[in-house]
Amino acid sequence: MSLSRIGKLPVAIPAGVTVTFENGLLTVKGPKGTLNQKIVGDIDVKVEGAEAHVVKTAESDGVDAKHGLYRALLHNMVVGVTQGYSKTLKVNGVGWKVAKQGNKVVLNVGFSHPVDFPETDGVKLECPNPNEIVVSGIDKTVVGQVAANIRKIRIPEPYHGYGIAYSDEVIERKEGKTGGKGKK
Repeated sequence: MSLSRIGKLPVAIPAGVTVTFENGLLTVKGPKGTLNQKIVGDIDVKVEGAEAHVVKTAESDGVDAKHGLYRALLHNMVVGVTQGYSKTLKVNGVGWKVAKQGNKVVLNVGFSHPVDFPETDGVKLECPNPNEIVVSGIDKTVVGQVAANIRKIRIPEPYHGYGIAYSDEVIERKEGKTGGKGKK
């Protein structure tokens, strides 16, 4: 009996995308590039026409969890090679700004020195305006990790909201100290 509701769902393969599974290596090729994923355990990927099915080959410990995981990873790979992924970061602070210089982003975010953040393989960094960074690429996990690393340079603080935050992130604001009122 399969417990994974996600794992049972087929993954639609759009035109121009090829999915191959050989010797435990899942490869997805598309117009934006190629992604690979190693698959371990009793999991097999069968491609039938314009759909790919992730199937369990045995009922052993942990195979249900891997069933849903690998189906989700396959889906993310197909979306990545067709549309790609992007995350937008907003820079909020008085006099803070970011700029693209060559293959790196230079951040002036309240330190005594500018911070350089270089582009890595498979990830593109853009600065459409001085308070915004767009991280894009075909691998969802790499895009998310690079965006998290940039955010870590200046995590948003709750009093003024200064920092680098995701564009859809809500920063819980706190009220500051009231400074000695009512004390004798």
